[in-house]
Amino acid sequence: MPVRLALRDIALFERPVRFARPFRFGVVTISEASQAFVRVELEVEGKGSAIGASAELLAPKWFDKRPQLSPEATVDELRRSLAIAREVYLGQSGLSAAFALHAACINAQYEECARQDIPPLAAAFGPAEIDKAILDALLRAAGLNVFDGMIDNIAGIDARLSPDLSDSDIASFLARRNRLERVAVRHTVGLDDTVAGKGGVSDTNGNSGARYFKLKLGGHPERDAARLAAIGKELARLRYDYEVTLDANEQYADLDALRDLVERLDRDVALGPIAARLLYLEQPLPRDITRQTPLGSLATRDFIIDEADDSYDAFPAARALGYRGVSSKACKGLYKSIINAARAAKWSGEGQRFFVTGEDLTCQAGLAVQQDLALGALIGLSHAERNGHHYVDGFADTPAEEAQAFLTAHPDLYRNDGGTIRLAIHDGDLLTGSLTAKGFATSVHPDWSALLPLKPAKPDILQEQTI
Repeated sequence: MPVRLALRDIALFERPVRFARPFRFGVVTISEASQAFVRVELEVEGKGSAIGASAELLAPKWFDKRPQLSPEATVDELRRSLAIAREVYLGQSGLSAAFALHAACINAQYEECARQDIPPLAAAFGPAEIDKAILDALLRAAGLNVFDGMIDNIAGIDARLSPDLSDSDIASFLARRNRLERVAVRHTVGLDDTVAGKGGVSDTNGNSGARYFKLKLGGHPERDAARLAAIGKELARLRYDYEVTLDANEQYADLDALRDLVERLDRDVALGPIAARLLYLEQPLPRDITRQTPLGSLATRDFIIDEADDSYDAFPAARALGYRGVSSKACKGLYKSIINAARAAKWSGEGQRFFVTGEDLTCQAGLAVQQDLALGALIGLSHAERNGHHYVDGFADTPAEEAQAFLTAHPDLYRNDGGTIRLAIHDGDLLTGSLTAKGFATSVHPDWSALLPLKPAKPDILQEQTI
């Protein structure tokens, strides 16, 4: 049953994260970034006060890929999204369920962000992070873990933002959940990553023994086909079977270019090893073109939306265009992931297969990876892209005492590797047992004194300088 709460305070922080190797996707290469942290204080009806936390990387040029914006400007948008959401949420008064609070704020968030030229996907980032921290505090106050709490719908998720569903659709979906004990790692191969030899895709020291691979595409059919053929050759060296997904990050300009790639997958013998193991293709077209373009005959392959999933009605709209799936990312909103999973379950019961996938967005060790992993394990995602551990060296610049606290509290999820605490991957899988701690998948909060206040917005960097 829903438990009501009153929000007392929200504090925003960040911490720089250095990468161990560059990561190129779409039009950007990342070598460092900042991770945002949210700390909330709640008063929970009948249970007293509680503190909750969340974290997420401020990824440049993913939430907003407009060419006139610099990478720094798109990160600044995310900071502004958080700051706007803080004011919107703190502007609410009285007691309400967690989802009711979210529903009361989300439209105001979109409207204010639109006034500041922040697109919907980036606008949703602020509420997504605050909602995770609120849920953490709520569960702590109630003495529940996220799986038991959400199965009982402690947040009070209903259909007010998804009129294609009923309240009972959502409640019955949650009631049927069972925590997945293991979630397989899907290893990302970025556009600049090594393909062959040491550190290549078949090097089990580099790919952590993954049985699933996510291959980035650049948007050029001929070049992408050649690269996929080379990757297929390397993956053939593995001594076990594997499956792949393809992610274009909006880089295919139109349906003709996409059709060229799909035809190559269908007919090119060199692409056979990839095509035969291909689960789905992710977000091939720019989000605006996606909304206007039925897939037509291409829908014989499974396609999903990711960047185009920027509102509660995005998945139903994509379904009408021939898409079969949508990504779950905690940074896009945990409630939307749950509602989309309820939709996929309901629609699949009507005769066609629809699905939700786990996509990572470089979740870092600690709060971010734990909360996103728990969300996926709750809604039934048996494998998920998990590339944060590959591109960042363990807990990176997190203070050693904080990293050790996470290892101590979650020994099935981390390991000490010669003094560096890293994600622990067991035969290609992550274990979720310790995510049953009271709260949202964590026994530990960051060392708040070791974090920097969230940087203020910088309007002067909103656009790239032209020469």
